[in-house]
Amino acid sequence: DICEQLLAAEQNTYHNTLLALRGFCSLHAQDHHGALQDFQRVIEHDSPHPNSCIKALCGRGLIRISGGSNYLTALDYITACQLKLEETIFTIKSYVPWNQRGLLLKVLQEEGQVMLQKKRYPGGSSVSFQKKQTGLCTFLTLKVDAPGVFQLASLLVELDSSDEASRILCADALYQMGRGEEAHRLLALALSRNPQRAPVLARLALLQLKRGFVYDGNQLLKRVIRTGDSSCLLPILDIFQDEDRKLLQSHCRWRALAILKGKQEGAAIKEAIAHLSFAILAAGGYAEDCLLTRARCYGRLGQMKTAIFDFNAILKEDPRNVQALSGRGFVHLALRQQKEAVQDLISALKVEAGAVIPAILSLKPEAQRLVTGWLLQHGRAALTELVATKDLPGEETLGDLLTMAKALTKICKAAQHHVFYTDVLMANGRHQEALKHLQEAFGHCPAEDFARARLAVLQLQSRNVAEAAAPLSALARRDEKDLAFLLNFVDTKQQQHLAQAAAQEGKVLMKGHHYEKALGYHSLAVLASRDSPRYLRRRAACLMHLKKHERALKDMEKVIQGHGCSSPKTRAGDHCCQGFLLLALAEEEAAVQHYMEALQLDEPLALGTITNCPGKETLTKTFHKVAQNNFEKQRYEEAWKITDYGLKIDKSTELQKLRARLKREASSCSIH
Repeated sequence: DICEQLLAAEQNTYHNTLLALRGFCSLHAQDHHGALQDFQRVIEHDSPHPNSCIKALCGRGLIRISGGSNYLTALDYITACQLKLEETIFTIKSYVPWNQRGLLLKVLQEEGQVMLQKKRYPGGSSVSFQKKQTGLCTFLTLKVDAPGVFQLASLLVELDSSDEASRILCADALYQMGRGEEAHRLLALALSRNPQRAPVLARLALLQLKRGFVYDGNQLLKRVIRTGDSSCLLPILDIFQDEDRKLLQSHCRWRALAILKGKQEGAAIKEAIAHLSFAILAAGGYAEDCLLTRARCYGRLGQMKTAIFDFNAILKEDPRNVQALSGRGFVHLALRQQKEAVQDLISALKVEAGAVIPAILSLKPEAQRLVTGWLLQHGRAALTELVATKDLPGEETLGDLLTMAKALTKICKAAQHHVFYTDVLMANGRHQEALKHLQEAFGHCPAEDFARARLAVLQLQSRNVAEAAAPLSALARRDEKDLAFLLNFVDTKQQQHLAQAAAQEGKVLMKGHHYEKALGYHSLAVLASRDSPRYLRRRAACLMHLKKHERALKDMEKVIQGHGCSSPKTRAGDHCCQGFLLLALAEEEAAVQHYMEALQLDEPLALGTITNCPGKETLTKTFHKVAQNNFEKQRYEEAWKITDYGLKIDKSTELQKLRARLKREASSCSIH
């Protein structure tokens, strides 16, 4: 009220002062709109009074905090400080309530820090104020730079000399102003009060490195590491100049490498990781060499997931980075993640095999065996699918398989690697290269069955088919799947000749009772003929001689499944053979069903076969046993059918008695 009465008076003495005072009165009364009008009138006056203008700026700054305009608040207080620092301090202490002062100081600290961080970008920060009055425009432009923030920080220090954040802000502003020595003294004073403050230690470390005191800077960095607060570097790096950040990066990288050249203990590796982390932060979050080294360090400590995180950071920027791909592959290897490890190592080999092979050779023998085993397994599966479907899975090409196969032969001279490389060359249609490599690796007369079989396929055009059948039959005895794969490289006509020659040789060997050797030829005939029933029967017979009844049974099942156009006589013989095999495996009920089927198709042939093997008496007992079992389970119709067919084989007394019992049971059922 007093202010309003004085303002209403005719005299304009102390007009701006009264407006500023009334503005604060309105502000304390929560009338922000009225207060803002008074403060604006003071600030926009043609010839404002400095002290009144400072009060108005401070008051408007408080109003802007409540409106969420913290940046503009900071600008008001910087402007006030630039006009007169002592008056600004006095105004805050006199007019800003104590319960609002803490929030004000915090806002000014945060905004000052943000302003310094923006100094890294061209142009800094600026704001302009404009007012229109009597057709004239008056501009007040304030460019926020380090000196402005320094004045703001000085204000904060004067208001609370014990506040460390304000002293750090003041030191940061001095640093950007090029007054490093003053910044160093201010930080040293702050450190003497609190020796473990990471933000202070980190800033002092940089200043010491900048001054050329490498030892002191290194000791300070060690103290930062011991605090465990490396995140303190994040806001500092936005304040550092580019050349100083590069200095910090190079020093920390050099220090980490020096540590790793020495002790390889856990504590030393952890210290190296901390220095590498500083270097990465100083580089803006990405430094390829430091990320690679840190990832390997994490791997040594067993922190595999963290290591993968660093490798991923590199691959996000450079998906073809060989070291990152192979490094991540080795981490997946350590975690026994086969699919991921193989994928990464193949990707690395595709980019630069010459860099990946030495890396694999540097692994321990056990790890090398695991890597080569996984790569071979993946490559063999992909090649098999290619040959079978004429198409590769995923994004792999024959060129990729060739690169992988060639790398395997350089990593390990194992026979299986040379065989795989030969197969890939054959799949590429490079038969002469395949032949040359095979002969260089195994000689002109290989001892290994896998190599001999491939040599036979490659020389099939110039060799007798019967000669080629020998090594292929040897492979058939060892690995039928591999033989089936190889036959994909032989044309249909040659496969037919191979099947005939192999079947003939197998027949001769069977007559000489060389069943094991004959089995290889019969298997070759089966595979080359694409499961011809004739050759399946011959192989089943050979397997029966070798007492391998289960395998023989599988062959006969295939034969019977393809019975569509076969004669009743042929089908009857097959069912008898199947029945005999089932008897050998003690599957009596199934055996009886097949013998019944044979008797139904061609009874004379079936009876003749049964007489030779297994014998009428033996089979009749089996029929009686199965029929008796059905009778006990009250499956009378099935029991009658089995008994009836059993009596066709032999008039067994037991079967006749069972049939009489079945008749009586049937009569009893009819009466009831």
